[in-house]
Amino acid sequence: LWRLGYCARLLKTNHFRTAASNTSFPAVWMLLAQHSGTIPGLFVVVKKNTLFTMPETVEDKTNPELYLPHPGVRGMTLLNREAFKRTLVVPALKVKKEIVHSVLKSLKQSVLQRPGLKRVVEDPEDEGSRFVILDPHKVPEFSLGEAEQQVLKQFSVPPEVCKYQLELSYENFKSEEILRAVLPEGQEVTSGFSRVGHIAHLNLRDHQLPYRHLIGQVIMDKNPGVTCVVNKTNIIDSTYRNFEMEVLAGESNLVTKVKENNISYELDFSKVYWNPRLSTEHGRIVGLLRAGDVLFDVFAGIGPFAIPAAKRRCQVFANDLNPDSYTWLLHNCQLNKVHTRVKVFNMDGRAFLQGPVREELSKELPLLGEEHRRAFHIVMNLPALAVEFLDVFRHLLVGEPCSPAGLPTVHCYGFSKHSDPARDIQERAEAVLGTSLAGRCSTFLVRNVAPNKEMLCLSFQIPADVLYKRPCP
Repeated sequence: LWRLGYCARLLKTNHFRTAASNTSFPAVWMLLAQHSGTIPGLFVVVKKNTLFTMPETVEDKTNPELYLPHPGVRGMTLLNREAFKRTLVVPALKVKKEIVHSVLKSLKQSVLQRPGLKRVVEDPEDEGSRFVILDPHKVPEFSLGEAEQQVLKQFSVPPEVCKYQLELSYENFKSEEILRAVLPEGQEVTSGFSRVGHIAHLNLRDHQLPYRHLIGQVIMDKNPGVTCVVNKTNIIDSTYRNFEMEVLAGESNLVTKVKENNISYELDFSKVYWNPRLSTEHGRIVGLLRAGDVLFDVFAGIGPFAIPAAKRRCQVFANDLNPDSYTWLLHNCQLNKVHTRVKVFNMDGRAFLQGPVREELSKELPLLGEEHRRAFHIVMNLPALAVEFLDVFRHLLVGEPCSPAGLPTVHCYGFSKHSDPARDIQERAEAVLGTSLAGRCSTFLVRNVAPNKEMLCLSFQIPADVLYKRPCP
């Protein structure tokens, strides 16, 4: 009892410490193991309910191979589904078929749950009965607990548990279980991917490349609707923001349809940039706009900022240097019936700011009165380079400044590996603009791109002394 209480306190202390310091879970697990003695079952439960992110692969350590595919699949590079078959002895209840559904509903916490597996099977020796397959982890040693026995008593079902020969096949294993069984022991298994229409996009590590075609086939098999799996083979090109990719499984059709925030887009995934992880950020920026506002989208891609803004009855100027992005942007404006409110350009971002943006601001800002509430927003979503473009705003306009409320708001995206990413991106922007933004900007953390690499959005109104060049008297 003393050891149990001590370990519980130790777990609590180290759990919160690791949450604050981002220490990996295995370090805490090893620390607990040093003090746990002979009660490993306690820590299986704790591990499942705290930090482990794949609960479907956490099994009873007394029988770790229970749900693993046949060990002969280790090292397989060409998928052979037949090799995954194995037979297990699992607990089962014999129940009259008239009440089987009622029993199944009452014992749902103890019934075996596996992909594609029937929980109720026929009894070959008794047409009037069925076998309800139970989870060996919930029914250890083929013995029901007191609560389950009470449930069966209500239905007049004998509580005796019988042994059933269950055959598991490839269809009954999860993708993580299959990949963990195939890849060399101890190596990281990555089953996560980005879904772009019918395409699953992977970023495989070097040690996974020999198994890439098998991984692609497993991902396609286990995710309905995925008919093409690709792996990125180089970093994003800084000019057109696309990357080379290899088709690992399925068809080679990379023209697809996606839906984001209730708006449909069509694109060629091999030629344009699209990241489904930015859906929330697209919605956040568009939510700042009101009908009648003006949006300048400097690096517009296929339109995830521009088209929703036009749907809100904003006037939009959208630009992208990539000719394929420009073509798909035009197509998607037509597809969503907003082409009359979006002016599309195929220019370098700097030329777009010094040309159409300067021209429109020079024309519209002097017309703004105190009562006119039209706002101007400039979105610069090219995180690798956008901060370097901010020098364009220095003396972009000539004349007397407009009212402070009419100054354009810039939403500039950037990456940072700094320990204080918000301060880092602000200081870099200030250095390019040649002025301080203290008290005049806000920073929003968009997402974690990689370990110690953040994507941020810096929003600020361009200071009048930066934007305007006073004419000589």
